[in-house]
Amino acid sequence: MKKRQKGKGLTPRAEDFSAWYNEVVQQAELADYPPVRGSMVIRPWGYGIWENMQRALDDMFKATGHQNAYFPLLIPMSFIEREKEHVEGFKPELAVVTHAGGKELDEPYVIRPTSETIIYSMYAKWVQSYRDLPVLLNQWANVMRWELRTRLFLRTSEFLWQEGHTAHATESEAEEEARTILDVYRTFMEEWMAMPAITGLKSEAEKFAGAVRSYACEALMQDGKALQAGTSHMLGQNFARQFGLTFQSEAGREEYAWNTSWGVSTRLVGGLVMTHGDDVGVVLPPKLAPTQVVVLPIGRSDDQWAVVAEKAHRVEAALKDRGIRVLADQRRHLSPGAKFFEWERKGVPLRIEIGPRDVEKQEVVVVRRTSGEGEARKESMPEAAALGGIEDRLAALQRQLLDAARARRDAATCRGEVSSVDELGTLLDEGAGFVYSGWSGDPAVEERVKEETKATIRVIPSREFRSDTAPVRCVGGGAASMEVVWARAY
Repeated sequence: MKKRQKGKGLTPRAEDFSAWYNEVVQQAELADYPPVRGSMVIRPWGYGIWENMQRALDDMFKATGHQNAYFPLLIPMSFIEREKEHVEGFKPELAVVTHAGGKELDEPYVIRPTSETIIYSMYAKWVQSYRDLPVLLNQWANVMRWELRTRLFLRTSEFLWQEGHTAHATESEAEEEARTILDVYRTFMEEWMAMPAITGLKSEAEKFAGAVRSYACEALMQDGKALQAGTSHMLGQNFARQFGLTFQSEAGREEYAWNTSWGVSTRLVGGLVMTHGDDVGVVLPPKLAPTQVVVLPIGRSDDQWAVVAEKAHRVEAALKDRGIRVLADQRRHLSPGAKFFEWERKGVPLRIEIGPRDVEKQEVVVVRRTSGEGEARKESMPEAAALGGIEDRLAALQRQLLDAARARRDAATCRGEVSSVDELGTLLDEGAGFVYSGWSGDPAVEERVKEETKATIRVIPSREFRSDTAPVRCVGGGAASMEVVWARAY
């Protein structure tokens, strides 16, 4: 398909969701393709969204007792190879440095795909006693996983993320940590991203390489595909044993620590686009929008422009004083229509238009990026009332986006007995997103479903996301031992 040029209309989502996504990410100036295979350049608008995500998550991590640190980009190959399951899971994606300083290295270094190995080797140096535990650290970093098929934000060879790594004295403490972080992620996704997620346990086939148990937040995109938006892993003592991470217990015994790791990445920006975007462009939740309100002065003559530009400046200053992220677009070389187009495409939640007559009447025009049912998208109102109600309007937009996303997810969710793999495939082909069914726990059934329908078990759902009545029949035949959620996924 021929790429649409900047400034042109987007491919409708219903026509080709994938093409729409690729176009909107570039036309909204979120990211672009560099000359480095599989990587991306995150442009200021896209990075501004990521920065707001960072700030919110960082505050939430610190509120639960975690601190930030930083660990090296390069990891000795011998470290990666110590944990067999871990290295096998990542081996196809490793980028390896073999030469540096003009000569071949004695030992190759891996550009970190994740940091468990090097972090737990350091914890082994720092921890001697139970009094040194827990260790609750997080780092904001870039990682590299040599992906063959890439898509901006969703899957790139290099991406940005946070990775938390903790050490605990007992298994129960580590398990509680993994579940606590899962809840932090889900809260962030709902309250900040307006992206409802279901949570649960990953199957053995889908868990993180080297983990005992993996938990995930799964969100449903508008095209009916699932996005694994965040994961939290209870690692047991696997890495502690490989790196000698031991401590003297309160009873005086030497014991191995219990570890967890957890992370979310710039994939969340892609998830945000696919959850809320429309055929005009990106739609941003106010809490994460780099600019929450854009003020547009509209005047043709020099005299008119002087008046409306001054008013726009004063409106901008008044809103800034209240902590609102606001920008007065004073670019005179662009027409009002071009500005409307740009800011709609970028997803700014609110637009305030000020023309000469508005100044005379002490009014402004307030335009919502989206509106609720029965609610006018564009309103002319007294300036004092408009500015005084900005916070309430932003909060209402945030709620509306979450409600709409939850309604779409629920409408695309199928519950009840699914009698066969064929029935599961039919439901997915007919537009189902999440499909609940019974499962015996047999990996052969899981593999069969994957081969025949392209769906995977997204989660064994947490209690609050389980059906009221547990299914009794496995989708592959026979009795079910648990309920699972299937979906085709990114």
